[in-house]
Amino acid sequence: MAAPLPSTTDCAVPERGATPPPVSEHAARELWVAVLGVLRYDEGIALQKRLRAARQAGSIPDTLLLLEHSPIYTRGRRTRAGDLPMGDDWYRSRGIDVADTDRGGGVTYHGPGQIVGYPIMAIDDVMRYIRTIEAALLAALADEGVAAEVRRGLTGVWAGERKIGSIGVHVSRGVTTHGFAINVGNDLAPFEWIVPCGIDGVRMTSISQETGGIDAMATFRNSVASRFAEAFGLRQRLIPPEQLDRVAAAPVESVTA
Repeated sequence: MAAPLPSTTDCAVPERGATPPPVSEHAARELWVAVLGVLRYDEGIALQKRLRAARQAGSIPDTLLLLEHSPIYTRGRRTRAGDLPMGDDWYRSRGIDVADTDRGGGVTYHGPGQIVGYPIMAIDDVMRYIRTIEAALLAALADEGVAAEVRRGLTGVWAGERKIGSIGVHVSRGVTTHGFAINVGNDLAPFEWIVPCGIDGVRMTSISQETGGIDAMATFRNSVASRFAEAFGLRQRLIPPEQLDRVAAAPVESVTA
């Protein structure tokens, strides 16, 4: 198992591994983007693992999954006992599942109306990768009329005094899983029942709250895909979900970019 790198704050504690072999020169300039709708958290994890193996083998280019999750709290490896003060059964009785995850950081909430991005990317500098994600998210939020910023010593993005997005990553053999979550039009009440990302007293906001209730999911999803590709210097290529399913289901050695 790879030795962990020094942890960062918020929801990001990456691990380091060997850099994967490159894909073809043409594919290396692409970012595959797949829009997947609403997935259970365990389905998202399983898909990431299959695509990570393909990226580690150099069989596919960098890939960004954009989706929503059924209501769930996910506990990173730095989650404290008091971060879910009501207890798992209380949350589940309100229709919110609770799951452990291998990303770093504390607990956070995912639910419909929140856009989740899972980049499956080959990287060699974790902090530069996180800062680039932040820059992409700031640009995408600006496209929606939301003035956001980053805060010194923390990952994630903030709109005024409230947090609007979180970042949490895991890196294995040079390839990332997990990623970011931006509150678009989701219910914010579940954040009030936990200590989000281990930051005491933090309050959350969303695009709809900042812009007066406009439904921004479709436009923001397009913007975040475009800004993400731009930030990493890649050319966006939309991949139908059924094609991604075929890639994820195939043996790694048979996958081609």
